[in-house]
Amino acid sequence: MTDTPARLLNLLSLLQTPREWPGSELADRLSVSPRTIRRDIDRLRDLGYPVEATRGAVGGYRLVAGTAMPPLLLDDEEAVAIAVGLRAGAGHAIEGVDEASVRALAKLEQVLPARLRHRVSTLQNATIPLTRGDGATVAPSTLTALAGAVTGRERLRFSYRAGDGAETKRLVEPYRLVSTGRRWYLVAYDLGRDDWRTFRVDRVTDPFATGARFTPRELPEGDEAAYLARSMTRAQGEVDLDVEFGAAAEVVVARLPAHLAPVATGPETCRLHARVTDSVEWVALRLAMMDVPFKVHAPTALRTHIQTLTTRLTASLT
Repeated sequence: MTDTPARLLNLLSLLQTPREWPGSELADRLSVSPRTIRRDIDRLRDLGYPVEATRGAVGGYRLVAGTAMPPLLLDDEEAVAIAVGLRAGAGHAIEGVDEASVRALAKLEQVLPARLRHRVSTLQNATIPLTRGDGATVAPSTLTALAGAVTGRERLRFSYRAGDGAETKRLVEPYRLVSTGRRWYLVAYDLGRDDWRTFRVDRVTDPFATGARFTPRELPEGDEAAYLARSMTRAQGEVDLDVEFGAAAEVVVARLPAHLAPVATGPETCRLHARVTDSVEWVALRLAMMDVPFKVHAPTALRTHIQTLTTRLTASLT
């Protein structure tokens, strides 16, 4: 094998398997001399791959953990498995799966051959993931398109459906993707509105980068996570809760966010008075997921939403 780059790639592929390779076996596999193997090992080390050598009758070479992450070579099955896993996580805003995962997916899908892209899509379309929360899901292709525009600092066009169902076309300078654990949001400067905006990614369709580069603007205050939190607070307003639970306070407090503290009203009852910044739809869902009896005294909007939801669910069983 006289093609040095191709030989190095084949050598690296062998070393990435979790075993120690005798130099003679590597030489036989690649049809070169042991001296050439030693030179190629030095080349890999120069490129940042931590190849460890052991001496003796059973000595050899193996790839070990280093101080930096070098490029990896993946076979077809490995690439498909990683792409499917990243798609499943990114598409459902699982807590702990952040923008780094989306960037990794964007890089991988950029270089996947067409035959592997088809395998990934086939596997994903044949499975149904278990989701949580309100089930707001995102197409992985949408996430990767947005992540690519953020990273490449390219202006982005897309269609956007507002909460009231109104459809608009947007041209933005994408700043950052933010995951709240149950939803993805895009923080961007909206050129049509000449102001900063946040967009729910599950309401974004047909995104494409225009190719026009831009210099990122500074957020008016704080970082992207803080800006998103303030933006959501302004959009949702505040809800004054008055909820009575048919369970002991210590049982209820374990199922609420840390900043909410119900007060015991009896051995097996407690009551919560609190102001929260969230939608009545999400509050209703959280209450139902707690799996304890409850009665909502306020606000009226929450009581109305629960009554509507109860009627809808009951009708689905008849």
